[in-house]
Amino acid sequence: MSKLDEIDETTRTEIEAAAFRRLRKHLMEERPDVQNIELMNLAGFCRNCLARWVQEEAGARGHEMSKDEAREAYYGMPYDQWREKHQREASEEARAAFDAAQKHEASEG
Repeated sequence: MSKLDEIDETTRTEIEAAAFRRLRKHLMEERPDVQNIELMNLAGFCRNCLARWVQEEAGARGHEMSKDEAREAYYGMPYDQWREKHQREASEEARAAFDAAQKHEASEG
């Protein structure tokens, strides 16, 4: 049993939500230089995954949103605007690592 399991559900949810907001702020404001492909290669998720998870969790609670709406909610701006401002061309090495990870994941699934 973790320390979080000892806390009431409302407070635990608030703590978890605050941690998510802190992760979002870190990725969006403190480290916008880290590219999504780099996150995918190292951690197996990226900002787009986080936006999709927001979309899925909202939908599960009866609040439907489109992929674009979820991305705008996560990125704080339209996704194309974020890409123009922060995204750079992925290196060949990053692309190769991403492709290899996708092939590995597909073979396990």
